[in-house]
Amino acid sequence: MRNLFIFLICALQIFAAVAADIYNKNGNKLRLYGKIDGLHYFSDDERSRGDKSYFRTGFSGVTEMNDQLTGYGKWEYNILANQTEDSGDNAWTRLAYAGLKHSTWGAIDYGRNYGILYDVESYTDMLPEFGGDSYTQSDVFMTGRTQGVATYRNKDFFGLIEGLNFGLQYQGKNTPTGSYEPSSVATLARQHGDGYGGSLSYDTDMGLSIATSVASSNRTGEQKNFHRNNRQFARGDKAQAWTVGMKYDAHRVYLGVMYAVTRNMTAYGSDDSTSGGGIAGKTRNTELTAQYQFDSGLRPALSYISSRAEKLHSTSGDNKYLVKYIDISIIYNLNENMSTYLDYKVNLLDTNDSFYVNNGIATDNIAAFGLVYQF
Repeated sequence: MRNLFIFLICALQIFAAVAADIYNKNGNKLRLYGKIDGLHYFSDDERSRGDKSYFRTGFSGVTEMNDQLTGYGKWEYNILANQTEDSGDNAWTRLAYAGLKHSTWGAIDYGRNYGILYDVESYTDMLPEFGGDSYTQSDVFMTGRTQGVATYRNKDFFGLIEGLNFGLQYQGKNTPTGSYEPSSVATLARQHGDGYGGSLSYDTDMGLSIATSVASSNRTGEQKNFHRNNRQFARGDKAQAWTVGMKYDAHRVYLGVMYAVTRNMTAYGSDDSTSGGGIAGKTRNTELTAQYQFDSGLRPALSYISSRAEKLHSTSGDNKYLVKYIDISIIYNLNENMSTYLDYKVNLLDTNDSFYVNNGIATDNIAAFGLVYQF
């Protein structure tokens, strides 16, 4: 880990001054990018306040093999800056994949990448700190960043229909071997069997885009048999989701909307294996955002995010909102490399509902303030 830190610091010192271009010659390109976010949360909830600063960096590369075939790769890494120097588990790989792209037949890559459902989720995941979390969870099937995915993408439908794009994705089985007892809801949710998904989108020349995506994965035996406090959760053999979305991005106005339904997929609640939490049998998810870019660099946004679960088999009811809040955010771009933001999450969950207390779901408002240097 120490060598990695030294390498990253040296890379920043050498290349940040030249627009992060490391190498660009003879059809080979390598770029360094990253950001440092001095981030602080303000909230009455002890788990959601304090220093949240982090450093994120990555490399992206392209190599031209001939006039039609190109190789590419990407790696992205996140390092927390709010822990002591001797603490562990404070850094992780966000993305790491390599692929080949043909000028007509499309691109295929493999590794750690975004799940195919995120093709639609990206329409509304546009806020500086919060947002994009109604059902999207890292390493939970193909909803967000995840491992072991082979992804095929085709732009403009083989060059025949401009603006019509589609993608296909396969995720290989990832389950522990031998005797296993899930230590937490989060650990259980990150298991998956073989899965498949696809997306279809159409981009117009007026700034309007529409998209849809579907995914289905086998669930593991531990997931299907999971129970807690004599209650059973998400008994289905398959974890499935479908989503539709639309965005408008023109004339300094950005509007995004997303609706999704998941089955036997969405984890909720505390990461403590001895208390509440589980996997919802079904969720209905809605995300909306409206933003405007001023000449001064100011970008205000108003958003709404919710996830309503069904078939919870909870003692306080089967249907509950797992996520529900209004978000008010303001980003101010000081220049190309420096910005600051305020992101205020107005939590709409009922603070008096025992379901949220028993399952460790926060119901307090959160304000996030960040000062960002990026390159």
